[in-house]
Amino acid sequence: MKKQRVSNAFVAASWVALAAGMIGFITGLARAEMELNEKGYYFTILLYGLFAVVSLQKAVRDRLENIQVTDIYYGICWFATLSSIVLLAIGLWNATILPSEKGFYAFAFLLALFGAIAVQKNTRDNMIQE
Repeated sequence: MKKQRVSNAFVAASWVALAAGMIGFITGLARAEMELNEKGYYFTILLYGLFAVVSLQKAVRDRLENIQVTDIYYGICWFATLSSIVLLAIGLWNATILPSEKGFYAFAFLLALFGAIAVQKNTRDNMIQE
């Protein structure tokens, strides 16, 4: 039984979510009145989180499709994903910025992570169909 391709609307929505989260987060950092090292911390956490969720999505999907994934790699993917979220939360908790800015960064980060997971899923689903 051949699976149906992912709809173009969902593919577009996934890319929009990824772009909106990343661009919003990075724009917020560029305009923020914080030290360069603090901006670097948040930017690195964004990149770390994006890589972690794409890796986790692939590992979870591989396991569902009975493709071998070692337990250590699977565990590292979960650890990286959760640690990126925890590190962002710790950074924002201790940041001397307005609560509204903290919320902005948190939601932009989570939107970017969701978008990355959805883009990875769609890419994989559509590759299988070809």
